Amino acid sequence: MGYLKNIGAIAKGMSITFKEMFEPTTVENYPDGKGPLRGAGFQERFRGLHVLQRDESGLEKCVACFLCAAACPSNCIYIEAAENTEEHRISGAERYAKVYNIDYNRCIFCGYCVEACPTDAITHGHGFELATFNATSLIYRKEQLLSNVAAHNGANAVFNNSDSEKQRSISGAVEYSQTASVETNKH
Repeated sequence: MGYLKNIGAIAKGMSITFKEMFEPTTVENYPDGKGPLRGAGFQERFRGLHVLQRDESGLEKCVACFLCAAACPSNCIYIEAAENTEEHRISGAERYAKVYNIDYNRCIFCGYCVEACPTDAITHGHGFELATFNATSLIYRKEQLLSNVAAHNGANAVFNNSDSEKQRSISGAVEYSQTASVETNKH
């Protein structure tokens, strides 16, 4: 009697498998898709490439408090602090991050650095194209991570806006600025 029950359970499971085999497959047309993400789809809470944010006046939010580096379980964040002067003001506080590197060879995208930051200077962006053939290119410097525009002025507008034409223009500007900053760092 027990054998018949087990065979019935296996048959039920296999019937589901066979039914799914003949259903059409749904895929994302990622590299060749339309829109600013080229067909890729992900949740809004997606933890992608980190972004160093700016405040309303365009100054960096990072005050070099080292809390993000201390909270990082994989020890992938390296910071060197420097003092702000009246002539050369980088952030709104006494100090700023002169060097801010994230080693994506070690990063596990846990989000502890984002949670630890008291000034909301570091956030997870939506960048997901990190694949490379060279491991040394996965060490991102401050210039590559720094947002060009304050977040409230549209740095993340491509993901918050429903107007597709506006999304394409914003996305093109963001992609161009990120590509330009990467190209300048290569030379």
